[in-house]
Amino acid sequence: MLDNINWRLVVGAVLVGLGGLLLLDNLFDLSVGRFLWPFFIIIPGVLLFLAALNVEEGLGEAFAMLSGIITMTGLLLFYQSVTGHWASWAYAWALIAPTSVGLAQIMYGRERGKPHLVETGKTLSKIGMIIFAVGMTFFDVILGISGRGFGRLAAPIALVALGAYILYTNFATRSTPGVE
Repeated sequence: MLDNINWRLVVGAVLVGLGGLLLLDNLFDLSVGRFLWPFFIIIPGVLLFLAALNVEEGLGEAFAMLSGIITMTGLLLFYQSVTGHWASWAYAWALIAPTSVGLAQIMYGRERGKPHLVETGKTLSKIGMIIFAVGMTFFDVILGISGRGFGRLAAPIALVALGAYILYTNFATRSTPGVE
């Protein structure tokens, strides 16, 4: 699959795109540099994955998993630098491990024809996504650590729900006169 890629075309397109972006940055003072720095992490991660496909299988699998961790870290840093949502580190680590390790295993396993590795990767990715979803729900939605959730409402809502439950159980367990 990777043998059919025209690398000169890819490298040329990336250089033209990067140069154009930097030109626009200089002409219009866009300050894109503050968003581009994570690519110093993303690009080596992607290159490491490509290297993983060209070395012996045991080492290649290890390189692939390491590349997943590096690339996902860069992608998270890119997201956070664009959005300013730095508080997401409280739960976003789950995307780095085990999710990115699982995704790398899936990609490497498919490329190398190793279905057992694909299945292991799917399991790791699912576990990571569950941890991420639970963490995001707890930290961002319930606690509101980033100021984006309804964390400030969570305690009052919990008190109302608890009080309503106590009132309900009080009335539900009470016997009604004349009814047995």
